Amino acid sequence: MKDDRQSAFRDAEQDARTARGVPDTPQTRSPSYRLAFADEDFLCREELRPVRLQLELLKPEMALAEAGVESTVVLFGGARIRPDAADPLSRFYEEARVFAREVTRMSLEGGGRDWVIATGGGPGVMEAGNRGAADAGGRSIGFNIVLPHEQAPNHHVTPELAFNFHYFAIRKMHFLMRARAICVFPGGFGTLDETFEALTLIQTGRMERMPFLFFGRAFWEGLIDWQAMADAGTIARDDLELFRYVETADEAMALIRDWPLPRTKRDDIPGRDQRGE
Repeated sequence: MKDDRQSAFRDAEQDARTARGVPDTPQTRSPSYRLAFADEDFLCREELRPVRLQLELLKPEMALAEAGVESTVVLFGGARIRPDAADPLSRFYEEARVFAREVTRMSLEGGGRDWVIATGGGPGVMEAGNRGAADAGGRSIGFNIVLPHEQAPNHHVTPELAFNFHYFAIRKMHFLMRARAICVFPGGFGTLDETFEALTLIQTGRMERMPFLFFGRAFWEGLIDWQAMADAGTIARDDLELFRYVETADEAMALIRDWPLPRTKRDDIPGRDQRGE
């Protein structure tokens, strides 16, 4: 991500290369002599957390902008949902794959800059989403995160759109900054964390309303009693209209195409029927 703008000053990359070739002396071996921006020990200090937060926000933002990604469709879901598992949730792997394939085809109809699939980049539902995008010949994003156990992004993520995070909070910001639709498949703690943050932002008006789809009504209604929350007054009854349930990729695609959007955005969905609007 090199900046091509002309400058009268010597650039940082040039100085970093020069600094690696200085004579080996007690002074140049001292940590204090390292260029600050090239000093990993310095950047990892406790006092540099605000800088690390800024860098983690900025690096993917710049890369996505340079790759021409304008908007995304976000898939949240469990890493443990596998296509060959015996449990009934395994069907959602294939639904996620088919859904991502169809969204990517829709994206490519419009030039491939909008409606780009974004997942957490891991296994399970995330892998299915990236895999479906690859099936359609399109790009997809993987927002991975460093975890205590060794892991790597699934191999279906577009390599130049594979990102790694230290901060969960910044990762969740990137999930939502370009989102045009959010699709939530069965999952665990991480899926719930991502889901409730997104719902809270929409409920409080900090984020625009958008298609918000839960795959698998039985799973979600068995896990969360939304109606009880509304009856107790902890959420408004209107909040129950913020999301919809679907079972299949076809249902999800139909809802996305028909979701009530601001008039300024209605033309942005390839293939959307404009009659009567």
